[in-house]
Amino acid sequence: MLAGIRVLDMATLAAAPLAATYLGEFGADVIKVEQPQGGDAIRGWGVQRNGVGLMWKSVGRNKRSVTIDLRTDEGQRLLRKLAAECDVVVANTRPLTLRKWGLDYEQLRQVNPKLVMLHITGFGLEGPKAPRPGFGTLGEAMSGFAHLTGEADGPPTLPAFMLADGVASLNAAYAVMMALYHRDVHGADGQLIDINLIDPLARLVEQSLLTYDQTGDIPRRAGNKWDISAPRNTYRTSDDKWLALSASAPTIAMRVFRAIGRADLVEHNDFADPQRRLARATEVDAIVAGWVAARTLEEAMAVFEDAEIAAAPVYDITDLIDDEQMKARGVFVRIDDDDLDSMLVQAPVPRFSGNAGIVDTLGPALGAHTDDVLAEVLGMDAAAIADLHERKIV
Repeated sequence: MLAGIRVLDMATLAAAPLAATYLGEFGADVIKVEQPQGGDAIRGWGVQRNGVGLMWKSVGRNKRSVTIDLRTDEGQRLLRKLAAECDVVVANTRPLTLRKWGLDYEQLRQVNPKLVMLHITGFGLEGPKAPRPGFGTLGEAMSGFAHLTGEADGPPTLPAFMLADGVASLNAAYAVMMALYHRDVHGADGQLIDINLIDPLARLVEQSLLTYDQTGDIPRRAGNKWDISAPRNTYRTSDDKWLALSASAPTIAMRVFRAIGRADLVEHNDFADPQRRLARATEVDAIVAGWVAARTLEEAMAVFEDAEIAAAPVYDITDLIDDEQMKARGVFVRIDDDDLDSMLVQAPVPRFSGNAGIVDTLGPALGAHTDDVLAEVLGMDAAAIADLHERKIV
């Protein structure tokens, strides 16, 4: 679907490179530019097997790795030449550093007015905190997410995965597509896309903003409960497993009461009325928890599924991989790899009726495609490329 779009990914770690990964899954030619010494830090981040970073293998899928020393004048000139031949440049270097290198949007647009540049930073390109470095943890803290997550009497809780980076990357990917549409359909120039690690996640916890603005109340941690729905929680079964249940729609709450043998509550105004039921949410929760606790996961789920109640087992990764729905949809695919033999990875998420996303290859070795890209994109001959190697520019 994106054949003919060339992306220059000069970013590191998670959010910005992930946005480039999504584009590569649908056919964009993604050229990954890395420093010759060490490459993208995500290569050494997280769990390793035989010295190979597992997250790099996934985030680096479908990309071609090129090494260029961007700390040198010649490396910066080389990057500008590549940008002139690309549709999209993806960066997350701090703004002052990019300006010093001559690789910020204002300077790159001089060599390519049609360029769309995605720049993801911790705090954004403007404002008093713009120069500061930032990671996803700061976004999870400052967005209000951590304040709302955890038990009422416990500390703010951070996720055990890169949530802020992931949410930012999804915003970034669709922003790039809008900018390309504007450019190609309306005949406009390219433009700069400014995304940070706070704003996208803050948008998802917007309920706090609306509540505070209109009522003056500051929402606080309540474990798995949510003050717009009851029952809504995770419940332990008799075989020491867990299920999650949500009765966000009033009709679902009534089905729950009937399914657990408490049809009397359907006729009780304190439980039938959504707002009055929220005032007794703790009591509702205890009723459901008691019923679930007396049954195995299989028994409880059989009742809930038969009653068309929104409930699901709480899966660990083995449960997720083995689930019949995941298998039917091909959510995970096994890809051959030179370093790991093979690896099970997440398939591209969007499903289109006419085109499928692809995972051709996993993250390549550092600089594996340098010579090919310099020859193909810039038309450099073997002698010129060898000279760059000799002088350690690439």
